[in-house]
Amino acid sequence: MSKQFSDLGISTELQQSLSALKITVPTSIQEKVIPVLLNQKEDVVALAKTGTGKTAAFGLPLLQLIDVENPAIQAVILTPTRELGQQIFNNLTSFATNSPKISMAVVCGGIPIKPQIDRLKEPTHIVVATPGRLADLVKREAINIKNIAYFILDEADEMVTALKEGLDTIIAEIPKKRRTLLFTATLPGAIKQMVNNYMSAVIVQIEADMETVGHQGIDHQYVVVEPIEKLNVLLHFLNSKEGERGIIFCKTKAAVNKLAKNLAINKFSSGALHGSLTQGIRDRIMGQFREGNIDILVATDLAARGIDVKEISYVVNYHLPDTFEAYVHRSGRTARAGASGVSLSIIQQEELVDIPEFEAALDITFKHFKKADAKSIEENNGLLWAKKIFKTKPNRTVSEDFKAKIKTIFHHLTKEELVDKILSNYIAENIKTDDTSVVVKKKKKK
Repeated sequence: MSKQFSDLGISTELQQSLSALKITVPTSIQEKVIPVLLNQKEDVVALAKTGTGKTAAFGLPLLQLIDVENPAIQAVILTPTRELGQQIFNNLTSFATNSPKISMAVVCGGIPIKPQIDRLKEPTHIVVATPGRLADLVKREAINIKNIAYFILDEADEMVTALKEGLDTIIAEIPKKRRTLLFTATLPGAIKQMVNNYMSAVIVQIEADMETVGHQGIDHQYVVVEPIEKLNVLLHFLNSKEGERGIIFCKTKAAVNKLAKNLAINKFSSGALHGSLTQGIRDRIMGQFREGNIDILVATDLAARGIDVKEISYVVNYHLPDTFEAYVHRSGRTARAGASGVSLSIIQQEELVDIPEFEAALDITFKHFKKADAKSIEENNGLLWAKKIFKTKPNRTVSEDFKAKIKTIFHHLTKEELVDKILSNYIAENIKTDDTSVVVKKKKKK
């Protein structure tokens, strides 16, 4: 029989909030972590796949352990990105609906610091922060974290690789006598070094379903393409997923911008997300994606941290990631909350040797995705062309006289005849038949 949150020692107030959120059964990581955090005193290293409910695993017991009579900051939750920080803050706020005395603040970079400084002048029990902004606040003496009891590192594997400088500043500021909780989807050498450097000699290590990481509902696939085919193969795949939501990962901001522009040209409902965008733009795009107003997000790895949208049916690696850990985080955006999903990697011939390495390191199996043939690609491009026409807004500046002359030319055609003629014109201008290829070759010989 499945355990309930009451069996794990969660308070009645928190259970009521969870019930209102329609969260009734703990996940595996929650079952294992919550009793340890509530009943033991050791530091914890928790290894769990992205999307398994890690926020509630540390957030629920943390809310319960806070001393509301003490107005000082008692816990710091550190996260690598603004998006993930805001998501954690929102989750904790919803969990604490029936615990109004608990005060929380989120302090992340990319937005003005003064309102955050003003907010921290008020009593605050829990602070959710990104390392850079928290380190800045420490240097300005705008925050006091010298007496915290709990230090939580979420997505710690990303923290050590990208944000170590800020992290070191924070570690130097917080008390040595504290409880450190480290949550990560992977356990690379850098994390093991962090455990040795920053955590106590005695730790409790918890793993949840890591033996099946990458297998839980995710269909891992790859397709080999020539560089010139890459965009067309992607567009063909996206057309087959019309109406579904997905994320496309690129290595660089420039690649994200370029691909997002191509998707916009082809009338795909999409948005770009990377670190150079202002926080306002990032929030707006994420809001549109969460609410279903756009279907596709084109993103870099770091920008996509914290995207917790249950209905993401596919992830595309437009560029293979540099690390196995990054692949875990990318593919973990899909197949969340028990759903299934596809993780497709579009690679070139020279990258094919990397696939067995990913399989061995992550204990997953890739299936070969059959590339669309030339005819299918041509037909798909024709469909995209038709959609462009369909979605084109009428030009209201065209004179009625000119419009009447155009209508006169077409007035005797039925709708079917007009479509036939437009399509024939498109084919003649865009698709080379065997006959036209021969003509081109003959001209070149001359």
